[in-house]
Formats: sequence, C-alpha cells, structure tokens
Amino acid sequence: QVQLVESGGGLVQPGGSLRLSCAASGSIFSINFMGWYRQAPGKQRELVAGITNVGVTTYADSVKGRFTISSDNAKNTVYLQMNSLKPEDTAVYYCNMRGYRYNYWGQGTQVTVSS
Repeated sequence: QVQLVESGGGLVQPGGSLRLSCAASGSIFSINFMGWYRQAPGKQRELVAGITNVGVTTYADSVKGRFTISSDNAKNTVYLQMNSLKPEDTAVYYCNMRGYRYNYWGQGTQVTVSS
C-alpha cells in the first residue's frame, strides 16, 4: 500500500516562504511524474508545478519565478519551494505521483498566506 505523506504547510505572511515535502511510503516503481496541485475554496484543483522522471519541469503561470519544484528520485520524494507568497496562494496543496497504471495522491496540506 503506497501512501504519500506531505509536510511543510502552515501560516505565513505575504512575501514569506514555505517548503513543502512529499515522500512516498511503500513500494513504488518507475514514477513518471511528480507534481503539486492546489485547491482553493470554491475553485477547481489546479496544477501548480510538475517534474518528470527526466527532470523536465512545468509551472502554472501564476507561480513562475516564485516556486521551484525538485525531486529526489532515490527517495521517492518531491519538494516545492515557495517564495514571495501571496494571499492568492492560499489553498490546500496536494502531492501527486503517477506512473504506469497508478496515480497516487497525498492527503493535502493547508497553506495560508495572511498578515
């Protein structure tokens, strides 16, 4: 049974930084894609950032230049460094890992940007 365990969310002031981590527990092989999604109240879940198994990254336009995704494939872990946070970044952030015939999600971690 694979579980994705997220950490690093919390309350931060505008302009601050947070680093999210997501580690997979259990046996997981040949991850093709790791990503972070977010969902704000009343809005659809959206892709924030993703990284493929060969290191190709993609970002939502709203976070380009502020967020950085990275991964440690040996540890099946993905990170999201979030800088210059804005109130509109407030959401529940979900980790996602997928490969051939599987698609796993974390339980979500709350990020609140407020003064």
